[in-house]
Amino acid sequence: MSSLGNNHLLVHVNGPVMSCVLNRPESLNAFSDEMILGLQAALEEAKQNHEIKVVLLSGAGRSFSAGGDVKSMGKAAPHDIYEHVGELNKAILMIKDLPKPVIAVVHGYAAGAGFNLALACDQILAGEESQFVLSFAHVGLVADGGGSYFLTKLLGPYRTKELLFKAEPIPVETALGWGIVNRVLPLDKIEEESMNYAVHLANGPGKALGMMKRLVDQAEHSDLASILEQERLTQTMMVTTEDHQEGVQAFKDKRKPGFTGK
Repeated sequence: MSSLGNNHLLVHVNGPVMSCVLNRPESLNAFSDEMILGLQAALEEAKQNHEIKVVLLSGAGRSFSAGGDVKSMGKAAPHDIYEHVGELNKAILMIKDLPKPVIAVVHGYAAGAGFNLALACDQILAGEESQFVLSFAHVGLVADGGGSYFLTKLLGPYRTKELLFKAEPIPVETALGWGIVNRVLPLDKIEEESMNYAVHLANGPGKALGMMKRLVDQAEHSDLASILEQERLTQTMMVTTEDHQEGVQAFKDKRKPGFTGK
């Protein structure tokens, strides 16, 4: 058990994998300031700790996250909301900037900003019968946490507006077909299989995976010529890494490479 985390965010470091568990199961892991600040601290540790290769983000209890805490809505002053969403935005940007894979493991509901937090991750592994919903219209709010950005890039403006306007749940099979979800896992094996997948990624060429993440994310708002040049410059750096040399030697030796992330 790591010394990181708090009552609302449990953090475990198991070898090269950091697991962050949203931990307010009595409220379907609705966000709190304590939870978001804990996530920021965990992501900073993952960035600084070279032994950590992959981050898993999941939820305790019956669901991944209900997003904003409806029980506290209508009570906070606008300034408090501005500050709270600002901290969420910081966490979202930290996920995108982390040069390591961040994998969301979703079961039950991923609703509102909880859905958007999952979308900020690099991949989503979802349990059977899980559902995704942009529920903001039910409480007279707009989407926060980047959903308007992520889903417009993925689905286009028309389908995204429909999801926002209607605020109806998306079954996991539909989410898989639309490319929101990468894999659907049996609920009784979701923890085991997601950890196995994380370990598989952790055993890969860490620097290369981090640069792949950066290039793909940059491609969302760059032109082809810019990405081609970024790939060119990045490749120039990658050929100097120990992982590249190990990969080439392993290919020659007809064996599995032993990457170290260096």
